[in-house]
Amino acid sequence: MKKGKRKICFPITSRVHYARQKLLLEKMLHHKDIDLQLVAGGSVLIDKYGERFLPAMEKAGFKISDVLYNVIEGGHHVAMARTAGLTALEFSNSLDRLKSDIVLIRGDRFEQLALAMTAAYLNKTIAHIEGGDLSGTIDESVRHAITKLSHIHFVTNEDSRRRVIQMGEHPEYVFNVGSLDIEFVASISKKNKGEVVNAAGVGAHIDVAKPFLVVMQHPVTTEKNNQENAEELFKVIDELKMPTAWFWPNSDAGTHEIAKVIRVWRERVGSENHHIRFVTDLLPEDFIGLLRSAKCLIGNSSSGIKECSYLGTPVVNIGTRQQNRLRGPNVLDVGHRKQEIKGAILRQLEHGRYPPAILYHQAKTSEKIAKVLARATLQIQKNFFEAKEI
Repeated sequence: MKKGKRKICFPITSRVHYARQKLLLEKMLHHKDIDLQLVAGGSVLIDKYGERFLPAMEKAGFKISDVLYNVIEGGHHVAMARTAGLTALEFSNSLDRLKSDIVLIRGDRFEQLALAMTAAYLNKTIAHIEGGDLSGTIDESVRHAITKLSHIHFVTNEDSRRRVIQMGEHPEYVFNVGSLDIEFVASISKKNKGEVVNAAGVGAHIDVAKPFLVVMQHPVTTEKNNQENAEELFKVIDELKMPTAWFWPNSDAGTHEIAKVIRVWRERVGSENHHIRFVTDLLPEDFIGLLRSAKCLIGNSSSGIKECSYLGTPVVNIGTRQQNRLRGPNVLDVGHRKQEIKGAILRQLEHGRYPPAILYHQAKTSEKIAKVLARATLQIQKNFFEAKEI
């Protein structure tokens, strides 16, 4: 390692942390003043969620600097809370070994809060991606808590920048750089139609040249009816009889309730006699290709709010998980009732694709972030910035 290089640690505890930050990771990997330290943990170490990601990262030239064995499975709130505690224990050892200068945290997952807390107690400078956004459930509280632990902030839009400053963060360290997600989407060739979905899952064959749907329904950790809501959505997809790529729910509390509905449905209809293909994960480029080809995305994933806005893919957003996020005209918000969801899907299918929205898009997002990380003053102590000082 070149003397004087700044050590920047980026923990990857979910598939989206690699997928949505890939261009930034490449930029930091080749930056003359940055020593990139990747720490892998969480669901990326579980076969059903991350079997493709670590090999793909290694093939792309990335090296894993350390591993966190921090997952307690169970799909309920106690397992989620204990995983956060174990994450803090494991990451304290990693930071002690790596001697990182900056810990770069992305988003609002519960493991990321544990990582930020640990870095703060070890007197590390913390940088945070996607602070200031609004959404539903516990995710919003986690995101704002990470903001208050962080010293440097990379937000995706001007409204989010204003909110972060309103929380007492110094404007000098709050950078509106746009969305890494959208920067990555814009870089993917339109020739990629997501055909590899048929090699990545089980169930029906999806002809991406013909109309098909994508479902991404994740558990809502602050609600108790995840199973009931998943059953309602299955009824809709069953009645529509359109080919559908249904992605496995993430590992948050409530995931087993949705997984149970999937398994029961598959047992009832048989392995071949249906129109749904169940997918655990796709590599980032293939996932974007699939979204580009889809006639509509249904569920509660932020991919519907962000990636699909830029792609113009119609979205039916269900429930409160993405509540209050900045969104484009491609999104129809609905509750969990079957007829409401079905009606919205039919309206979106009739409407067709939307013009691309640039709500989150800026040029050179990765380059801007890497430049700040390489040059920003390292900080330990935080001070509350009074708004009257603006």
